[in-house]
Amino acid sequence: MRTLIFAGLPVALAVVATGIAAQQASEGASRPEPAPAPRWPDGRVNFSAASPTDVGNWDGPADSSIFSNVVNGQRVTAAPNLPTNLTIDEIPFKPGVRKIYDDRRTASEDPHTRCKPSGGPRFWHTPYGIEVLDLPETQEMLFLHVGSPHSWRIAYMDGREHPKDLKPTWYGHTTAKWEGDTLVMDSVGFNDKFWLTRQGVPLTTQLHLIEKLTRVNHDLLRYEATVDDPGAYTAPWSGGWNLRWRVDSEPFDYLCQENNRDPERMIGREVE
Repeated sequence: MRTLIFAGLPVALAVVATGIAAQQASEGASRPEPAPAPRWPDGRVNFSAASPTDVGNWDGPADSSIFSNVVNGQRVTAAPNLPTNLTIDEIPFKPGVRKIYDDRRTASEDPHTRCKPSGGPRFWHTPYGIEVLDLPETQEMLFLHVGSPHSWRIAYMDGREHPKDLKPTWYGHTTAKWEGDTLVMDSVGFNDKFWLTRQGVPLTTQLHLIEKLTRVNHDLLRYEATVDDPGAYTAPWSGGWNLRWRVDSEPFDYLCQENNRDPERMIGREVE
């Protein structure tokens, strides 16, 4: 009897596994597809809520990065990253710049933890949500940060050129235009006091950044950036990640100075 029981056990487990797989397949088949990207009456893609009852905003995934790291010879890819991202070994660092990146991964001088603004790609993976406001009456797009220093970026949609002799700032100067359903942003005039991503990707004041936002469907926003910075890299390179629509998430009274949860890392030099 004991032999019969154990001999039948693999069959029983196989039946159970098959049943579970069938149930999961059924649940997956019945799961509704995401709604299409909402649009304004004139046909433009709407990056914000589809209706007054569609409360939410874009959740910047903290684990995302603009390229994939390599650990012990193996590619390490965060789930939100785009499959086209390069690996760190493919990034065209200028001599000495790769070491800056490597040192930052073990150092504790992240400007973001000191409530400094996060420009460029770093803006798009800071938690607590990102609001996108389309203002056709002023021909501007506003991008509002809930977390960090509770600040915002402006993209000018009126066809203007970048001013000459820009004073370097955290977010630079951004112009934008539509290419089909993709918003393409062109930014220059950055300072070098922030990190391109939370992992410490370096930049210089020579950075020319092209960013693309594409709302794939209601729930998914694809972010792509092309980094052209001859001060830090020998050639332009690109990468990005996906943001998810976070239901019921809205801006709230967040003050970085009161909500800093990273004080133990606040060693090293201050970034002015």
